Amino acid sequence: MKTFVRAVCRALVAGLVVLTGVAVPGAAATSASSRPAPSAATQEAGAWTAPLSTRGRYIVDADGKRFRLKSANWDGAQGSWTGSGDVNDPATHHSGQDSHGIPLGLDRVAIPSLLGDFHALGINSVRLPFSNEMIHTTAPVPDSAVAANPGLRGKTPLQVYDAVVAALTADGFAVVLNNHTNTTRWCCGVDGNERWNSRQTTRQWADDWVFMARRYRDNSRVVGADLYNEVRRDILDDPNWGLGDGHDWFAAAQEAGDRILAEADPNLLIIVEGINWTGIPADGLPHGRPLLTPVRTLSHTLVVSGKLVYSAHFYGYTGPHHSGATGLGETHDPRYQDLTPDQLEAALHDEAFYVSAESGQHFTAPVWISEFGVGSDEGGAAARAWFGHLTGYLTTADADFAYWPLVGWSTDGQGRPGGDSWALLRYDRDGHRSGLLDGPDWRADAWHGLMTAPQKSGYVPPVAAWHMLTTDHSDAVQSLRVRALGDWDSGARKAVCPDGERLIGISHTQGRGLCTDTATGGDLRTSDPVQSVVRDERYVPPGGDWASGYSKLQCPQGQFLLGYSLRADAVSAALCAPARRTLAGTSRTVWFDRGDSRPPGGPGGDFAYGSYKGQCASDEYAAGLAYTNAIGHRGRPDALLCRSLV
Repeated sequence: MKTFVRAVCRALVAGLVVLTGVAVPGAAATSASSRPAPSAATQEAGAWTAPLSTRGRYIVDADGKRFRLKSANWDGAQGSWTGSGDVNDPATHHSGQDSHGIPLGLDRVAIPSLLGDFHALGINSVRLPFSNEMIHTTAPVPDSAVAANPGLRGKTPLQVYDAVVAALTADGFAVVLNNHTNTTRWCCGVDGNERWNSRQTTRQWADDWVFMARRYRDNSRVVGADLYNEVRRDILDDPNWGLGDGHDWFAAAQEAGDRILAEADPNLLIIVEGINWTGIPADGLPHGRPLLTPVRTLSHTLVVSGKLVYSAHFYGYTGPHHSGATGLGETHDPRYQDLTPDQLEAALHDEAFYVSAESGQHFTAPVWISEFGVGSDEGGAAARAWFGHLTGYLTTADADFAYWPLVGWSTDGQGRPGGDSWALLRYDRDGHRSGLLDGPDWRADAWHGLMTAPQKSGYVPPVAAWHMLTTDHSDAVQSLRVRALGDWDSGARKAVCPDGERLIGISHTQGRGLCTDTATGGDLRTSDPVQSVVRDERYVPPGGDWASGYSKLQCPQGQFLLGYSLRADAVSAALCAPARRTLAGTSRTVWFDRGDSRPPGGPGGDFAYGSYKGQCASDEYAAGLAYTNAIGHRGRPDALLCRSLV
């Protein structure tokens, strides 16, 4: 499937010659030959301060100002070969475009001219796909692949990718790295790249991500790691969200995201796309497009808060239960372009946008529609109407987005008409540009509306964080401070809230927890590297029995509950940390062994679907956990000691 003031930008781009040894020559082709004077779009692209983070449903810059990802996909480095025939024959590449494993267009147009055209479109960011194979390829690209950029001759695909990243960021664009495929070939189908670990282990895949994040960590305008593209079924097996096996995309994304933040670059956004397809596309058999629907009951909590973005892809020829195929693999399910506007809006909300629309939930996060698109030569009324409806929805929802694709060809190497009609910008073999900026293109009105419609801008106030913990299949120690102090309950499954948050809820079964930073005015924990592992009742004061007949793990005076550990279903220990301010509020016991006991409205959302849950009020902290080994209880959490923060 498919800004700084210009003079400063020119100086920075020119500086790449010194920094990387890669010349970024001026343009030579007609319509791509001269760069326009600084436009509003150019200045907007540079008018932000890295790094980026999240506040509720919004992405913000380092000054807390809204940064809407108005992006496009500059593809090619993920590969273009379709997997059949001679890889050296352009006819075996998508739309006849042999990318040679580097971003498209470098054979036809100089990088500065390409960037000028990107600015003219109004985008402020670029999703830049790559393959794992690209990282490890040592052979240089052919000279013909970089004919318009001779300074890139003799470079490997990764070195060309480096130069593109450096040029984009020097010109004010935000860059999101996107691991698109394992091997360098066109995506997506049953192609050997269905999962992150189709041709490598999950550990190897995460190692590659740590490598890439470290490679660009000194470039603050590399803002995100889009972990993998369109996770889907292979011939035999489906991916899943939370089953704990080798096909568990939830767990793999958690592992890679945490490793990137902990080992490479704590400033990157971690972008997790939902599952794109499960099941066999045949009438009568279960199949469909889960996308972000599982996030409602199982969401990610990263080791650095404010860095999670979810994403999804929408194309008119696919559908909620339609694979997008014609002929083999086609079912009678409706495509998105077959839906009425109301049906399309409902599908978009249910499959993705509820994540950003529902505030104050453990799953609340920005949603980036990181792929959508349609051909300039599309004549079908349904497809054209779908594009208008989708861009209209993105406008109304004030959503982050990335069009696919940004760059394509308009002629082949011999000058014959060809290339990808979906591209916003198309270039012939001599570098002449056509497409959205150059005359009749039926997509132009929808694109213009999307790019220029009013949107939320300026400062975004901080919002309360809510995050869930799950010990379903592994530890969930999401505090880097606690990790640094070592294993505090060897052999048990441990759950600890991220730094800056406190435990406020826990489930009777499933081992789930709920964390928040609400009502504390910042990190409640003192800066001292001190924590208390509580295994017995030594800190329960005389006359302070708050759960008679139950075993009580109570934090020492002046400390609050940060985490817990379990052995099977039974409570093993509580983890407490000292507070930076006096904790002397009134106490109450919250029982949840026979039903939910939560504040009105259930702030934070249902963090343990189908299980009883106990939760302190938003202006309280948890100071203890009680359980019993009596028949029928099995040592599971039964009660919380909640105390007022004031």
